[in-house]
Amino acid sequence: MEPINYPINIGVFISGNGSNLQAIIDNIENKTCHARIQFVLSNKADAFGLERARLAKIPTHIVDHKKFPVREDFDSELVRITKDYKIDLICLAGFMRVLTPVFLNEFDGRVLNIHPSLLPKFKGLHTHKRALEADETEHGCSVHIVTAELDDGPIITQRRVPVLPDDTEGTLNDRVLAVEQIAYTEAINIMAQRISGV
Repeated sequence: MEPINYPINIGVFISGNGSNLQAIIDNIENKTCHARIQFVLSNKADAFGLERARLAKIPTHIVDHKKFPVREDFDSELVRITKDYKIDLICLAGFMRVLTPVFLNEFDGRVLNIHPSLLPKFKGLHTHKRALEADETEHGCSVHIVTAELDDGPIITQRRVPVLPDDTEGTLNDRVLAVEQIAYTEAINIMAQRISGV
């Protein structure tokens, strides 16, 4: 992959632990991820990912979705915050809210999501359990462009792992998470090339 002279500016949306956020932070620091995180936003005040962001001196925002009875109003607030920054790409990293066209139309084709399955298989929740129940021999993750249809946008990259005979949801989750942290940086770099015209 060719080097990119001007890293793109990204915002990262989270809801929980922020393990993928941490991988992006680490990969930016070691210069394998061609991006700068402008801010991290969470819909949950107790998300540990916010602490990861603060330790990395990244601005944080908390927008409690429960304070917005109408989903579109929540998304309007996300738009308002995001537009305070010069953002090239939004990265959903364990953000457990479905975005509406109110947000997606503002950042058309510039919102990424990571999903713990080899899409189009196992859209939605409980992907590891469903993969085991289906006797899959391989599983993995997908990074895709977000559209109004759940887990359905164009796929940017996928990473695969074997499903082992003695796998549990927990062991499979750990193996997939390890490749998620590679895949997200890979997808950001692909999008950086597209956006920068490299």
